[in-house]
Amino acid sequence: MEWTEVNIYTTTAAIELLTVKLMDIGIKGFAIQDAEDFNEFLENKNGQWDYIDDDLMGLSHCETCITVYLPCNEQGADMLSAIRSMLSELKSSDSEGAYGRLEAELTSIREEDWANNWKQYFKPLKVGEKLVIKPSWEEYNDDGQRIILEIDPASSFGTGQHHTTRLCLELLEKSLNSGDKLLDMGCGSGILSIGALLLGAGNAVAVDIEQNAAETALENAVKNHISPDVYKTYFGNILTDEKLASEIDDKYDIITANIVADVLIAMKEHFVRYIRKGGTLIVSGIIEERMDEVISALESVGFKGPEANLKEGWAAVRFTY
Repeated sequence: MEWTEVNIYTTTAAIELLTVKLMDIGIKGFAIQDAEDFNEFLENKNGQWDYIDDDLMGLSHCETCITVYLPCNEQGADMLSAIRSMLSELKSSDSEGAYGRLEAELTSIREEDWANNWKQYFKPLKVGEKLVIKPSWEEYNDDGQRIILEIDPASSFGTGQHHTTRLCLELLEKSLNSGDKLLDMGCGSGILSIGALLLGAGNAVAVDIEQNAAETALENAVKNHISPDVYKTYFGNILTDEKLASEIDDKYDIITANIVADVLIAMKEHFVRYIRKGGTLIVSGIIEERMDEVISALESVGFKGPEANLKEGWAAVRFTY
């Protein structure tokens, strides 16, 4: 398998925070290059070092960097999108610049090639009992047994190939009633909200912190013949932007949020704000080790009856309110 090296530039102060968030995305291993570590070594070395290579000395002036390696396939593309969304969210909350430039740079493959190389792995995929997800560039022989959900993720998260998306869609199919009003928080490609409309939802609102994700979701809605009358997209951070939070204010029958554990926990009061009494909340993007933590946080604000859908270390959980 081929791998792509991703270098994330930050500061010493943000290393612990970023590594936790990377693990939430599903990245288990990383290399850290930090000038402060090397300077500490220079200050505390025991005198037995007669010579230190010039390349090592260069570490004393390096920019702090966390390096991860992603597979060159659809899962790697989804992970890269998740990393970029996470970095964008951190930037928006880092008014003092304590976390550095928070940029991800690819070094082992040209940036313009990344968006196309993984497409060979993105094939039509049956999800649940009713949907088949297909990329816009693939043909699918429709036998009339399934509803076709056509997705072009561009640079946004959400092809359906990643377990978090599939687990969420499976719970959504079981939960949805005809005419339901849905809110998709952290919409990415729009796959969950568009899937809900194809499955019978009455209307949907999709929100993402990145503008390109909101735009991609709208484009995908058009591909699936969804009327703009029933599908609205917004971008911004509802945790810090009350104007946006108020703009989408309503009581929804179903809320979906396929993000990461820390953000789901931070958004718990917003879920309460937007859910109707008796409504359904479906959260995903959770590594199994943090599922109990997320469940506990959501139960603390009134959500109940958690039902987990698990697959290979990932979890999606359905609640009622």
